[in-house]
Amino acid sequence: MKSLWGFAVILLVFSQASARTAGFVKSPLSQMKLVEDSAELHCEVIGNPIPEVQWWFIEGEEPQETFIQLFDGARDDRVRINATYIHHATSTFHLFNLTLNDTGVYECRASNDPDRNDLNTPPKVKWIRSQANIIVFEKALILTEPTEVVNKTSAVLKCNLTNPAGPVKGVYWTKDGKTIESTVSDVPTTYTEYNLTSINHQAGGKYACVFQTEPQAEEVIEVKTQPHVYAKKASEHGNEKDKGVLECLSHSYPLPTDWAWFVKVGDAGDKALIANGTDKYEIKSTPNKTTLYINDLDINQDMGVYQCYGKNDMGEGIAEIQLRVRSRLAALWPFLGIVAEVIILITIIFIYEKRRKPDEINDDDDSGSAPLKSNVATNHKDKNVRQRNSN
Repeated sequence: MKSLWGFAVILLVFSQASARTAGFVKSPLSQMKLVEDSAELHCEVIGNPIPEVQWWFIEGEEPQETFIQLFDGARDDRVRINATYIHHATSTFHLFNLTLNDTGVYECRASNDPDRNDLNTPPKVKWIRSQANIIVFEKALILTEPTEVVNKTSAVLKCNLTNPAGPVKGVYWTKDGKTIESTVSDVPTTYTEYNLTSINHQAGGKYACVFQTEPQAEEVIEVKTQPHVYAKKASEHGNEKDKGVLECLSHSYPLPTDWAWFVKVGDAGDKALIANGTDKYEIKSTPNKTTLYINDLDINQDMGVYQCYGKNDMGEGIAEIQLRVRSRLAALWPFLGIVAEVIILITIIFIYEKRRKPDEINDDDDSGSAPLKSNVATNHKDKNVRQRNSN
């Protein structure tokens, strides 16, 4: 019996010790990056109590290596550390705008020993450690031709990778960050080109040739076009005294840097610039959209053709919107028409009923004055019975 109790005590002590020991759930992974890129390391630890997590940088080689603790804002404010301690400890280490000097070993440390930070008391449980390497390479030199495309109807984009950091496994092109599937190739080449047979506002954007090396190398060629401006609705309607809203959009590259609104005046096609911030007009614009608000619509003054005007360094684009203003009573006409139809229908029914009732009354009088055949027969029968009885 004593041996059984002793075994239970040993199990209890062992379970408590294991529950308090810190352990890694996720360790940081080594990365290869280019100069001016960003690196991110992630670490998760469990234990009871929840362990503390620290980040360190190891400099030099054994046995002369040195350890430098990294804090939020270190290295000229390029270090960011985000940590949470809820059910377990999680910590993410961010290092921005990498330089060649950032190459090295980074260590995630964790411990839940109460005396872990006491320099005079050696901790009962040592810090557990997990390391990862960040290797920073010089950016690969990619020669592009042309460096940018401006207001062209067609172009051939070319890229030549001169100093790959490692073997090239393939190449592809992207537009505005999205892969152009037809360009994906697993051919290990350092040269690629992409043919733009027709350039319009939809073809404008940022094209990038991407060489699949470790780390990945890419270069961007901008294809710029004039602004393509169009109205959200070519015709807008509003009621008197309400607020009119006219809207224009642009999805070209680059987007307009300046927006303006005009209203056509007279039959000669002249137009007047609309000033923003007045009691009558208000204009709100973003790079890809502009909106004109017209307060207190007037059927005589505000109805007409409005123009939105977008401009960038490549040129300008214009769209027109026809504004129609309706009287407030316009919405009542359908209702009044329905009411009139109902009144006419009721009048017709009333007149018909009036004309029909006298005829029905005359018919009833005629039928009431005629003797009933059944009564006459009964009278004759009674008379014959009385005559027989008298005999």
